[in-house]
Amino acid sequence: MPKMKTHRGAAKRFRRTARGRFKHQRSNRGHLNEKKNAKRMRRLRQPAVLGAADTRTVRKLLPYQ
Repeated sequence: MPKMKTHRGAAKRFRRTARGRFKHQRSNRGHLNEKKNAKRMRRLRQPAVLGAADTRTVRKLLPYQ
């Protein structure tokens, strides 16, 4: 059986943590930032952990991570 291919789009967006969860960058930082307050912008800088429902999908896309 041939090797499975890694989904390259997902590989660029998600990183696996030591406990097997996936972290990702938060959205809503691209534009219209002057109306977002500093506390919100600081929070959006931090990586987030993917939810359980999305983790199942990403695990299929990244078989070797």
